[in-house]
Amino acid sequence: MHLNMKPTLLVLAAGMGSRYGGNKQLDEVGPSGETIIDYSIYDAIRAGFGKIVFVIRRDLEEQVKDRFFEKLKGKIEVDYVFQEISNVPEGVQVSPDRAKPWGTSHAVLVASEKIREPFGVINADDFYGYDSLKTLRDFLVNDKDPDCYCIVGYKLGNTLSDHGYVNRGVCNVGSGGLLKNIEEVLKIEKTYNGAKAPAADGTERLFTGNEIVSMNLFGFKPGCFDILKEDFKHFIEKNGMDIKSELLIPSTLDRYIAKDRIRIKVLMSNDRWFGITYREDKPFVVDSIRKMIRDGVYPARIYQ
Repeated sequence: MHLNMKPTLLVLAAGMGSRYGGNKQLDEVGPSGETIIDYSIYDAIRAGFGKIVFVIRRDLEEQVKDRFFEKLKGKIEVDYVFQEISNVPEGVQVSPDRAKPWGTSHAVLVASEKIREPFGVINADDFYGYDSLKTLRDFLVNDKDPDCYCIVGYKLGNTLSDHGYVNRGVCNVGSGGLLKNIEEVLKIEKTYNGAKAPAADGTERLFTGNEIVSMNLFGFKPGCFDILKEDFKHFIEKNGMDIKSELLIPSTLDRYIAKDRIRIKVLMSNDRWFGITYREDKPFVVDSIRKMIRDGVYPARIYQ
């Protein structure tokens, strides 16, 4: 990275929001109509990112342009790229009934034409907090190893919903803070002293709440596109006719850690993560943002 080149932030905004019902990425949660993405971009600018790239579906193009481009003019460079079912290697057969995008690994891969510098990845509908984005930016600027990426992890207890179960990638961290693997744990529910999830053998698995989980807050170097391309090619050749299977970033990372092709540093965030998984989560998000405005973390109007 050139000395004056700032990292880019890639915002994954092509998801369907099936459990939520409706387009939660553009749902307004701030007092002046701000979305969660607005707060992430505000934090990214303060943290020192130089460009925002949205990964979107084609039908969201006008909404994204209307909502973000004019407001961000002069503040940060903005661009977008489409994640489409047809973005597959030549000659690969895919199911004509497929309606869902191919997953988060593919979402990052389609941005390869727009990104030449180290970059961070976030979900559009997750609130990460300034400290998390600053931690991510500092890694991207200071770590010079082209094959070393990062995850900014959260304590499991800081990421649970009061309104139903969640799926989380639990990080198994080895020596030197390097990731050994990510285990996708499904249906984690909050309990009065931690959390629980069903284990494969039908028993209950208990968590203290201090486990480190990945919330799709990643730091990558441009060389990752070769790996994503290779992994997606294997995936699509095998699963192209499937209407539901997706290739997710954690499974790609796991495979390439095991092959010793990459290393992933696990950095910790002390921020409280929150997101809108269920419609009932929204009032908590709105209240949390109001409180942060009262505490002076954010202005009442992000765009003056």
